[in-house]
Amino acid sequence: MIADTPTQIRGLPARERILLTAHALFYRDGIRATGIDRVIAESGVTKVTFYRHFPSKNELILAFLDYRHQRWIQWFRDALHRHGGFAGEGVRALPAALAEWLSDPAYRGCAFINTAVELGGSLPQAIELARSHKADMTLLIVELLPPSASRDLDAQAIALLVDGAIVRAQLDQAADVAITLLTRLLQPWLA
Repeated sequence: MIADTPTQIRGLPARERILLTAHALFYRDGIRATGIDRVIAESGVTKVTFYRHFPSKNELILAFLDYRHQRWIQWFRDALHRHGGFAGEGVRALPAALAEWLSDPAYRGCAFINTAVELGGSLPQAIELARSHKADMTLLIVELLPPSASRDLDAQAIALLVDGAIVRAQLDQAADVAITLLTRLLQPWLA
């Protein structure tokens, strides 16, 4: 769904191969566990080529997060629409949309939550990208809710529930309990 595989990157320009390889490895194995030498080897580029495109691992991490954000937000928007989520019509589509992602065999949690936990304050720009990602996710939830005085606050509460479901599914390595609990907690907005 959102993951890249090595067969999908053959023939792409070097920068894209590096980024897609890093995306797959960082998401699957973690940022700290993935060394630059591994990214270089699996992307099929030389060290010179790698460092021409990404002068440091931190720059690659930031590019990974930006890329992940673009892909995930687009997927989320599309998944909401696939499940009947349209502007002002409520959050009924949210559990089904999230179940798609949380049930994917490649699911390893939220790349932004994982990065924030893994890197802590060592890369402030990454934390800022994570905040921005969560703000954009919340805006998509705002759009689903009907207009009301509490719409923004309700969207923030729902986004918090979504993040909880994401972490629960990662810990359980199964989506069903997380989605069931999310649906239960969304009842005030489903009625």
